[in-house]
Amino acid sequence: MPEGPEIRRAADRLAAAVAGQTVLRAQFAFAQLQRFERELVGSRILSITPRGKALLTAFDNGWTLYTHNQLYGVWKVARPGQRPDTTRSLRVALETASAAILLYSASDIELWRSDEIEAHPFLQGLGPDVLDPALDVEAVATRLQSPAFRGRALGSLLLDQGFLAGMGNYLRAEVLFDAGLHPASRPRELDAAQTTLLAQALLAIPRHSYATRGIEPTKGMRADYLAHEGERFRFHAFKREGQPCERCGTPIVRIASQSRPLFLCPHCQPAHPSQ
Repeated sequence: MPEGPEIRRAADRLAAAVAGQTVLRAQFAFAQLQRFERELVGSRILSITPRGKALLTAFDNGWTLYTHNQLYGVWKVARPGQRPDTTRSLRVALETASAAILLYSASDIELWRSDEIEAHPFLQGLGPDVLDPALDVEAVATRLQSPAFRGRALGSLLLDQGFLAGMGNYLRAEVLFDAGLHPASRPRELDAAQTTLLAQALLAIPRHSYATRGIEPTKGMRADYLAHEGERFRFHAFKREGQPCERCGTPIVRIASQSRPLFLCPHCQPAHPSQ
């Protein structure tokens, strides 16, 4: 599943193509949404913004399109009237005079009144967005040590969108490696310095991934979220099983955590004796 940096880059790309423009044609694959095909024509696209791993497309007629790519969804940009050569199922098409933005393969698609969109169950359950520039280290450290989260194992906590929206599996591995922490560790076991180090990594690594405009091409990473050579975020732990740790030379290992693969250095990220 794409994580916060990839979704934010997708939002940037879509907004650059159509934000501020008038919808000339709208198409929805799902019957319950097809009544909006006429209603959106003539409206202006105000903004396309990420919220964790969801996207909100706001129109000036009072409607907002909620979409979540989940595992297989992908947005593409094309010329008006054109469709990419793909076997994917087209779910949403919004066309303006200069571009078409097309959502393929996703199933989590809804239209809400803009003044009610914050009541969407997914949005209500989100924590602060890890890429929100207003979120700072002190706020994340406080959140880590709050009663709701301080007793949770980090391997689980860092995937919980209610803790920090936009985190995901590759970010989890890289954050824990950077902070030198084992996924079984809990915030309540960390001293002040460790808490600060973890909070810094939770902000710096997703932001670095977003700023460097991509992730390195490894098996399972979708090409539509990658950028040009030389601009990519490089993994230090994720999918480096068997390769030497860049700090100590110990081979990186793969374990299971929350039914997901997690990669770590057993020397730099030792388990607590009680774990």
